[in-house]
Amino acid sequence: MQGDPRNTGRLQRAPEGFIDKSGVRTVFAEARQGRRDFLRSAFAAAVAGASGAAAAQSNPVPADGGDPNILELPEHSKGLGQPVATDGYGKPSKYEANVQRRPSPGLTQTAQASVSFAPLQSLFGIVTPAGLHFERHHQGWWDIDPSKHRLMLNGSDASLLKKAMVFTMDEIMRLPSVSRFHFIECGANTGMEWGNVAVPTVQYTHGMLSCSEFTGVPLRILLDMAGVDTRRARFVLAEGADGSSMTRTIPMELVESGEVLVAYGQNGEMLRPENGYPLRLVVPGVQGVSWVKYLRRIEVGDKPYGTKDETIHYVDLMPGGAHRQYSSTQEVKSVVTTPSGGQVLLDRGFYNVSGLAWSGRGRITRVDVSVDGGHNWRPARLEGPVMAKCLTRFNIDWAWDGKPAIVQSRATDETGHVQPTYRQNRAVRGTRSIYHNNSIQSWLVQESGEVKNVQLS
Repeated sequence: MQGDPRNTGRLQRAPEGFIDKSGVRTVFAEARQGRRDFLRSAFAAAVAGASGAAAAQSNPVPADGGDPNILELPEHSKGLGQPVATDGYGKPSKYEANVQRRPSPGLTQTAQASVSFAPLQSLFGIVTPAGLHFERHHQGWWDIDPSKHRLMLNGSDASLLKKAMVFTMDEIMRLPSVSRFHFIECGANTGMEWGNVAVPTVQYTHGMLSCSEFTGVPLRILLDMAGVDTRRARFVLAEGADGSSMTRTIPMELVESGEVLVAYGQNGEMLRPENGYPLRLVVPGVQGVSWVKYLRRIEVGDKPYGTKDETIHYVDLMPGGAHRQYSSTQEVKSVVTTPSGGQVLLDRGFYNVSGLAWSGRGRITRVDVSVDGGHNWRPARLEGPVMAKCLTRFNIDWAWDGKPAIVQSRATDETGHVQPTYRQNRAVRGTRSIYHNNSIQSWLVQESGEVKNVQLS
């Protein structure tokens, strides 16, 4: 262990909800003119305004001793608490009300076709609570009556299936199920950073990422029941029931592996409506747009379908102007969540640097951390369990001496892929892309203790 943990540094949280509705309107106006100054200045003002409140909330131990929080019994030690099951469904503490998924100001013009970001800086371990799971919708979310929902199986050619089938939710939930932990990441996660630093905190740079235990039936079982001809049917088309008719091509080899699930459960309960209730597809390691929500139809075919959401959208713009299609695998990636943008280190001394690593190609085998901008690296501890295509939590000890530092993490997966720098990524893919940015993230810790999002040239 590096440093004395008894001399532990205090950390001030980032002010995540720093823009109100009028501020969002200003962001739109600024964006139309190609400026982002308002977003930066609004965040800086929020950080400055939070300092006094954070100190009060921390309720520090008096320097001269005699802590009243020990010497005087609090009310909860002297009386009866609230009755059992006051709330039929438990809620977080009122003191954690700031921990929310949040929309990005100025990212989209329409609230129904938008995204919310998970508060990675406030989470522990690897599991994202269902109520904090990031969202990406193309025409809003629905709360669908499960008794009326149906899943249809058919072939683009009638000979590809022995029989077309229709399943009710009851019929699906009676089939043998499995439960597995997997991450889901939007292909556009960190996309705003391709050109330059765009947003201040890890919630907005990397928050289109979540991890859950999903429960459902392997799609392979349903297709076997329908008598699929896997020799000829080498692709699957998944279609959602929302108004955008989200449709995505899935290679049959992923289905044959047994990984692809028709899922109804998440973290021990039914899916939330925002996450696809009552049925969604789970495609481990593949960008989130392929995890079709409100799943209503599976069609098998002998070639990729070339739908609107895989030929016009979710394609990678290369430097020469060509579009790279079907680049769905989420490559090895990591990010330090503590310390991260918007937080403030209040003391010199010991800190636990913590973050998340993941890869769509399998397990994470190593994470290295640097506090000097990549000149020197130290291996971090990987918290168990370490599972394939799942978030992995890492930690490393750090004694901050009060001098400027640039904190980074670099992940390696079991296939040998190593997370690249921005320079390496841009040398191949330029600066005009949106999707699949897995570059190393840098956080600048200033002498004041304030942490900022930066990129190294």
